[in-house]
Amino acid sequence: MTRTFDKAKLPSRHVSVGPERSPHRSYYYAMGIAEADIAKPFVALASAGNNSAPCNTKLDEQADAAQAGVITGGGMPRRFNTITVTDGIAWGIRG
Repeated sequence: MTRTFDKAKLPSRHVSVGPERSPHRSYYYAMGIAEADIAKPFVALASAGNNSAPCNTKLDEQADAAQAGVITGGGMPRRFNTITVTDGIAWGIRG
C-alpha cells in the first residue's frame, strides 16, 4: 500500500508543489527522482562522515541506515554532508 501525504503544511512544498515550482522539480527529475517520490515528505539527513579520522569513517554508513528508515516510513530522504572538526588532527599538536 502506497501512502499519500498532504504536503500543504510541509516545508518541502516550497520546492515541490505547484506550477511555479516546476523549475525546482526539474532538478529532482534530472537526479532520477520520480514524480511519486517528489510527492513524499522530504526528510533532510546530515552526515559529517569523511575519511579524516577514525571517529568519522562510519558516519556515512549510519546516514545510509537512516535513509533506509526514512524510505521505509514513506518519506523521501535528501542527504547532505557537512563539515566536521577532527580535533586530534586539527590541533596540530602531539597529543
